[in-house]
Amino acid sequence: MRFVPFVMISAALIVGVASPAWAITNGSADLSDHPEVGALIGDKPHPDGTWSNCTGTLISPTVFLTAAHCKEGGQKTARVSFSSHYQPGTPVYTGRFVADARYRDKSELHDMAVVIFDKAIPDITPATLPPAGLLDELKAQNSLETAQFTPVGYGSLTPTKKKTNGSRFKYTDTRNQTSISFKSLTPRWLKLSPDSSKGDGGTCFGDSGGPNFLGDRTSHLLVATTVSGTDNVCKATNLDYRLDTPSARQFLGKFVTLP
Repeated sequence: MRFVPFVMISAALIVGVASPAWAITNGSADLSDHPEVGALIGDKPHPDGTWSNCTGTLISPTVFLTAAHCKEGGQKTARVSFSSHYQPGTPVYTGRFVADARYRDKSELHDMAVVIFDKAIPDITPATLPPAGLLDELKAQNSLETAQFTPVGYGSLTPTKKKTNGSRFKYTDTRNQTSISFKSLTPRWLKLSPDSSKGDGGTCFGDSGGPNFLGDRTSHLLVATTVSGTDNVCKATNLDYRLDTPSARQFLGKFVTLP
């Protein structure tokens, strides 16, 4: 699901309309930095010839974490590629798509899903999940304000000012990364915002379900997944679903051993 209807976030979280996300902007090719990050691949190409729909992360040899809103219709399985640049013929792995049963289409709460594979994905080390309450601990230590985060995804590059072939968004089926800065923390959300003075980027359409790693490009500590943004031109605050909360761990704990 590359483009999805607008959804509302609670006024306690954000004022206005938020659009489910997203793709890496102002970033660079990830290459081999995060081989555990993969793309959900459609059964047929999009009109622009590309194939990826959403992003996700391998969190155990047989479990791939993504967003529930990436589900299309009555989808029960999903195809995943871990290639840094997907092309037809690239190996894909098919698994069972399981969304958090608490998720509802008109709410971004519980926007989590996993793809479960019958066999372990070979030659890829899964990302590391955070211990319970990690971000709360860092906030109490006043460490989040200076922390660096690294989002990774297969989504649209920086939107153009003018439409080309009816779209402002350019997709390349390529895994990209950028850096982004801390803005605020709520009981469910990690809010990250691009700081132009640091050369930050952000996420955009197609990065949904993708990881936000705590640290620089060498980090594999996955603390939140990309869900939404506060605009539809991919320049403002990103809303990322925390993975260290009791709610998130309740879902994840059904499929992986948690730290």
